[in-house]
Amino acid sequence: MKYWTTKVKWFCFGLGLVMIGAFAGSSIQGDGGLAVDLATEAEAENKVEPINIFAKITREQTPAVVNISTAQKVKTKMPGMGDERMKEFYEKFFPFFREMPKEQTRQSLGSGFVVEEDGYILTNAHVVQSADEIMVTFGGGNGNGHHEKEYKAKLIGADPKTDIALIKIEPDKKLQVMKLGDSDLLQVGEWVIAIGNPFGFAQSVTVGVVSAKGRAIGAGPYDDFIQTDASINPGNSGGPLLNVKGEVIGINSAIFTGGMSQGNIGIGFAIPVNTVKAIYTDLKDGRVKRGWLGVSIQPITPELEKALGLSTDVGALVGDVFEKSPAEKAGIKRGDVIVEFNGKEVPSSEQLPRMVAFLRPGTKVDVKIIRDGKSEEITLSLGEMPDDVVKPAESSPTESLGMVVEKITPELARKFGLESDSGVVVTRVLPGSAMEAGIRAGDVITEVNRKKIDGIDSYRDALSDVKSGESALMLVQRGRNTVFVAVKMPES
Repeated sequence: MKYWTTKVKWFCFGLGLVMIGAFAGSSIQGDGGLAVDLATEAEAENKVEPINIFAKITREQTPAVVNISTAQKVKTKMPGMGDERMKEFYEKFFPFFREMPKEQTRQSLGSGFVVEEDGYILTNAHVVQSADEIMVTFGGGNGNGHHEKEYKAKLIGADPKTDIALIKIEPDKKLQVMKLGDSDLLQVGEWVIAIGNPFGFAQSVTVGVVSAKGRAIGAGPYDDFIQTDASINPGNSGGPLLNVKGEVIGINSAIFTGGMSQGNIGIGFAIPVNTVKAIYTDLKDGRVKRGWLGVSIQPITPELEKALGLSTDVGALVGDVFEKSPAEKAGIKRGDVIVEFNGKEVPSSEQLPRMVAFLRPGTKVDVKIIRDGKSEEITLSLGEMPDDVVKPAESSPTESLGMVVEKITPELARKFGLESDSGVVVTRVLPGSAMEAGIRAGDVITEVNRKKIDGIDSYRDALSDVKSGESALMLVQRGRNTVFVAVKMPES
């Protein structure tokens, strides 16, 4: 009973405090009747409701967001194509095959945003890179569903490794531009706003928070994605991700879907805007110039850490050094562990490629390594990463086929469950000939037109002998099986 009485006393005391707080709150309500919770009048004036922030940013920034539609001509596939006898058979006994169009137009939608008032627009490379025609539309976000103006655009530069592209229109007036923020200052938990063209619904706005930073999702060699729960759906690709200042802090690029879902389930990814800044000038010139160290690296596993006598797993283990590379000239050797680069710690092997690639060729850097348990510092000048042309007409055979292949490293072997290091492994498949032929990520190409492939150089050499419009016969190792796949070279 005493216990119950004590509880009643504390309840009454707490109720009294609540009542006092209620009266105190009512005494400082503003004219509109909104309690400011013991804040001073000056502090209350500085408070802005989040809903009002989102509405304000949307109103101010949507004029600089564009809808992008593309068209690509693709040859119609039908039975017998590529085999004249089969083709004649089908055309003789099934006359309707003769009436089939030889080409079809594949259309797709995406988003983008204006970054220079004379018509430069940023978007994703996968939205525009293979397109024969690119159309840009302004408007559609004013509530009446009407578009304001449509322009034909041309591709200035595209970088598949970061999935960033720059296109250009010729506007009849100066355009509103978006301000680029600093994605390094972004914090997990911050509010963000995504604007785009999901499923063709022009200038749709969604809101969420930054769920994580520095995500690697296997999209490319320089993965460093911002993860957000702001809804991103097909058609949002290339649109801006904004902070509450209305600054672009990312380019919406990818989503994670589960099961049979093709839409958003709360996990979307955006390319940090600082990645865009690092290559923007090069994109404008049509060619990305990246720093090159000239080493093959791998992560430090617990087993390697013990075997090498290391006290930490921080850094990137050098597995190989390329001949005549900046690393070789500076004295970096196989087995060295790179722990610092250009004055910054190298947390893991995933970060080092980004740290190197986003510096200009010729940049002088200090590299701290661990060799035989001892720390050493080496100074070197970065070279230029070879074969990184980004203009569509000058893309490498690998990129023009719509797939990315790499030398089989221990890290990639573990990732794709490979048992051999012969050949080259497909790490990414984009829309194009390779995808249409059935090539998948994780496939190992061991032959091209009966020529054995033992690395990137032999792969490129074999492809260079295949004429435009012809097919390359590839022997592909897929799990424990081998299959032949014919991949058509793009017509010039």
